[in-house]
Amino acid sequence: MQHPDMMPQNKALAGQGNSATEFKLGIFLVAAAAIVWSFGGFFGRIVTVEDSWTVIFWRSVWASLFLLAFMLVRDKPKGTVNIFRTMGWPGICVALCFACASTSFVVALQYTSVANILLIQAGAPLLAALIAWILFREKASLPTWIAIFVVIFGVSIMVSESFAGEVSPIGDLLALILTLCFAIATVITRRYAHVRMLPAVCLGTMIAAVLSGFMASSLVTSAYDAGILVAFGALNLGLGLALFVTGARLLPSPIAALISTAEPMLGPLWVWILLNETPTKFTLIGGAIILIAILAHLTWQLIHHRRVMVVATPN
Repeated sequence: MQHPDMMPQNKALAGQGNSATEFKLGIFLVAAAAIVWSFGGFFGRIVTVEDSWTVIFWRSVWASLFLLAFMLVRDKPKGTVNIFRTMGWPGICVALCFACASTSFVVALQYTSVANILLIQAGAPLLAALIAWILFREKASLPTWIAIFVVIFGVSIMVSESFAGEVSPIGDLLALILTLCFAIATVITRRYAHVRMLPAVCLGTMIAAVLSGFMASSLVTSAYDAGILVAFGALNLGLGLALFVTGARLLPSPIAALISTAEPMLGPLWVWILLNETPTKFTLIGGAIILIAILAHLTWQLIHHRRVMVVATPN
């Protein structure tokens, strides 16, 4: 059976009879992924393991097992081996980016607030547009550039407290590395759209598990932490990725990206409600600027995309 991400564009347009159902399903899956991901900060706060590398190891192991099981069920053993073999160097690059990003996220939790990490991460879609222009000279529209600079301004407000010592510069730097890795992975994925990236993501979690296994002082955890790490890895990371890559196939990318911004909006909320970690004033101000810029830009993209589709659709 041919997967949706491998269908030619004309076939996708020809199948508009089912577009309404697929559109609703895509919204549900991507929104569910954003909600699942948004609990990452909460899990990172309640785990009592002091060694970040131990947390990264078990989170990566459980995510790898979940994603591998997902592919084995969906593609069967032979198909799973085949998609791993055919992902090529683009998949390897995405895997390395994801390994770096997932590692930076957990380590950053030890230094800075959840709000800072998730809201800085919200700039990844716009940063990807900037990287695509620098590396591949893919021209971005004026609204895109305006949004990029507004996001940079918002991030500068968020990290301004680092100079006063209230927020760790190390944590903010790791959050920016996380955002950069996701942006690079996004650019590669778009540039090589014919390559299926779920095995790359799985490989990335495997790489993170191997590296953190060598760095960890001990891999032994309590029964309490073991349960949290299963949820942190398999559900928060693995399930979130599976939901997103499945739902994103059914939606235009601007809509999928717009829905996924629920993650940075909800993340600080869960920590605030469940753990009473109140975001700082500058985090709220800078985060609001970032989210407004992203939502406004993606809304413009969505309107522009619909106009193009109307013009391209025959009467």
